[in-house]
Amino acid sequence: MESGPCSRPAEPRHCVSGRAGAGLAFPAFPLSAAGAEPGSRIGTVAAVLPAGGCGERMGVRTPKQFCRVLERPLISYTLQAMERVCWIKDIVVTVTGENMEAMRSIIQRYGHKRISLAEAGATRHRSIFNGLKALAEDQPGCELTRPEVVIIHDAVRPFVEEDILLRVVLAAKEHGCSDFDLEFGTECLQLALKYCHRKAKLVEGTPDLWKVTYKQDLCAAEAMIKEKISQEICVVVNTKDEESVGHLLEEVLRNELNCIKVTSTVLDRTSGDIENFIDQCYSFICVNVVSSESRETRKLLSILEESSLPLLYPVVVVLVHCFDFTVVPLAQKMENLVWIRELAKEAKGRNVLLSGVLLNHSQDEQKLQESLVQSAAIIAALVKERNSALVGQLLVA
Repeated sequence: MESGPCSRPAEPRHCVSGRAGAGLAFPAFPLSAAGAEPGSRIGTVAAVLPAGGCGERMGVRTPKQFCRVLERPLISYTLQAMERVCWIKDIVVTVTGENMEAMRSIIQRYGHKRISLAEAGATRHRSIFNGLKALAEDQPGCELTRPEVVIIHDAVRPFVEEDILLRVVLAAKEHGCSDFDLEFGTECLQLALKYCHRKAKLVEGTPDLWKVTYKQDLCAAEAMIKEKISQEICVVVNTKDEESVGHLLEEVLRNELNCIKVTSTVLDRTSGDIENFIDQCYSFICVNVVSSESRETRKLLSILEESSLPLLYPVVVVLVHCFDFTVVPLAQKMENLVWIRELAKEAKGRNVLLSGVLLNHSQDEQKLQESLVQSAAIIAALVKERNSALVGQLLVA
């Protein structure tokens, strides 16, 4: 039974033979263990993701699996989650003929690997069956490996972790499923028990393993993804001096945002240090004390562009310019920084959200501390919300 529009199951589950929409794993066909790696507990594992639905309950023309979350199709997040599991050898996605080309485009654009496509059937059950046939058929030129265990996972459940998949696979190897299940009720625990006399196993899932079904679910998925990619901030400074304003801001960020990991690096000529953060951080705070030029910023953006980071998630870059408001008029400084707006437009096209913060680098320690705390609050909001409407804005701390 599907959840209502305002509810989520308190204890979502993965099933070896279970209710529709739950993760399902079973031996696909009577296979030998020849394909398993020596000493492997799980053998050869593949996954089938049915993605042939039309999203009728969501009330939009675009099938929900292709709806965009943070400018990226929902199904791409699910594929990414499955690809992280190195022991899943092949992933078969079943889509309708009319969406086949769109699916190929997603695979190519986001660099997904180990993905094969099969045509969806008239029902979800037939779509799964078609995916299983693609794995079982020994056709010339077919690169798929005949698996011992197949995981069935909804294309619109993007928050699946490796540990739950492993537990499902191990349970499937112990309890199994028959050919009768495949033809007359693969996903129904009741049928497996009644007709196959199988002692099916129900594996407890995690609270966030829910299915995107309604429009508000897209908002919930976006919020979860934002939270996930906002857990680390990298402060990029132009000096190693521990007394610099960049390091002072880093310390304030640590104190004010105690639930977020704050690290720092120096943007030097080699760029070697910052490249170490590219694969693990989606938020960069570039602190500039003296120069109002865009050279250093362009260097950082170039490093980000060469990585695949902005392709998968929106990257936040906040430029913090420090000067004493009593020495340089605020209006004059803002005029000197209008290049940020033009640069932000360019960066937005590459999925980098660029904005600026003006920090009062006052000689008065109390005023400086107040400005640092206010800057930390602004940075936290920009990082957590990732609001494209604030791209190119100059915010005063």
